[in-house]
Amino acid sequence: MPHTQSAKKRLKQSLRRKASNRSVKAELRTEIKQVRAAVAAGKLDEAKKEMITAQEKLDRAATRRVIHKNKAARVKSRLSKALKAAKK
Repeated sequence: MPHTQSAKKRLKQSLRRKASNRSVKAELRTEIKQVRAAVAAGKLDEAKKEMITAQEKLDRAATRRVIHKNKAARVKSRLSKALKAAKK
């Protein structure tokens, strides 16, 4: 347990950030699953809309450093690759 005032404050801040980051990551996982499910079901119009939303959320998470920017780029690339493959 922290002893100093500054350590106590840092603990509170880190717990608050942890909760926020966890909710953002959960939203990302849900959005990615929705894109993949739409692609698997062959609903390309719906998948395209979900893809746009997923890209926005990934970029926002990367900007806020919830996830690494390269991870965001990698996930976006893989999702778009799956969408293009489904169109063929």
